[in-house]
Amino acid sequence: MSATSSVYHFVEEFGRTFHRYKEGKYFLPNDEQEIKFADQNPGSDVLGTDLSPIQPEYVPANCRFEVDDCEDEWIYSHKFDYIHGRYMCAFLTDFSKLFRNIYDNLNPGGWVEFMETLIFFQSHDGTLDGTALQRWNRLIVDGVKNMGRNLLSCRRYKQWMLETGFTNVEERKIIVPANPWAKGKKNKELGALQMVNNLNGVYGLTMTVLTRGLGWSKEEVEVLLADVRKDMGDRNIHSYITIMVVYGQRPY
Repeated sequence: MSATSSVYHFVEEFGRTFHRYKEGKYFLPNDEQEIKFADQNPGSDVLGTDLSPIQPEYVPANCRFEVDDCEDEWIYSHKFDYIHGRYMCAFLTDFSKLFRNIYDNLNPGGWVEFMETLIFFQSHDGTLDGTALQRWNRLIVDGVKNMGRNLLSCRRYKQWMLETGFTNVEERKIIVPANPWAKGKKNKELGALQMVNNLNGVYGLTMTVLTRGLGWSKEEVEVLLADVRKDMGDRNIHSYITIMVVYGQRPY
């Protein structure tokens, strides 16, 4: 697309920037792209696609970015050995089509991998019950549903991959404490980092989903967020989030 195209413009809402291209489809603020894979694999040609034209100041020679929508027709001139996606489960509408596109655009023996964070807090000991954080869970799920999406669709990735024809399909779940409540140095470090992620991301997600999906006012969301943030830092609430990694191979 042309560098002068309107897809390279941004929309500002609630003090955060969002993509202009297909505005509203991805309802998280746009973040910087990651180029670590290209650095670690200098013999590969790496193509990154997103709805936002965010590109780092430094980009390796073997890496480039394009503004595109993975739910559109794939018109690449070549096939791929590896396709990776993340943070997509709540933002797409036709995963069967997506996995078919991926299958058709992989070389025989090529791999697809998805990494998703379930934006849903859980607890095994009841300490989440009756909290603002538990209420937030339900509101976000309902708001996303009203926007025509499924917040928890990644739970079906393995099934969709198998139905598409992928082999060697594996699903791994990684449990991460939502704050430093858990015992052990490693768990406390993970919890501290995850709490920072939660606090940094909760405003943009909540404001977008609740105003668009449930018709809330900005002021109503702000009141809820005050209590949600307190719960996110409360070590007496033993909540955790789940990171899911699902991968599979196109047969030779």
